[in-house]
Amino acid sequence: MTTLLVRHDEAEQLGSTPDTMTLLADVSQTGGHLSTNRASLGRGRDGATPHFHTSSAEMFFMLDGELEVLNGEDVVTVRTGDMLFVPPHTTHAFGASERSGADVLIVFTPGVERFEYFRMIDRIRRGEASPAEILASQDRFDNHFVDSATWRAARAA
Repeated sequence: MTTLLVRHDEAEQLGSTPDTMTLLADVSQTGGHLSTNRASLGRGRDGATPHFHTSSAEMFFMLDGELEVLNGEDVVTVRTGDMLFVPPHTTHAFGASERSGADVLIVFTPGVERFEYFRMIDRIRRGEASPAEILASQDRFDNHFVDSATWRAARAA
């Protein structure tokens, strides 16, 4: 295990402004300790749909803006400088608020393979892959999708 430095200009970026994801470090680079990315969302834009992880906790640190986050059965607003920790088995989802875009650092620990998951989502957004591929990969990426009436109601409001 060695120290890892990821330069901003060298990190892989997915999506296009205002909705981008910068891939910072995956499990293969951190010895399984963590996986991390930076997500930027335009005002009111959705990020992840409701899901949970069985083995990893997820931490959200707000670099700028506001993020609405489903945390179990509650929706909380995370603002610039705030940190939210979501333990394993907790249903969560996120999206930028209508008042602001969001720039958030996301860390999974212990690390799970995430980069291929995010690349698959990017291919689906570009019409180069089917959403069925994501559903078929839930166990591989420890990303288990669920429905949430609470989240649907909050995002429709």
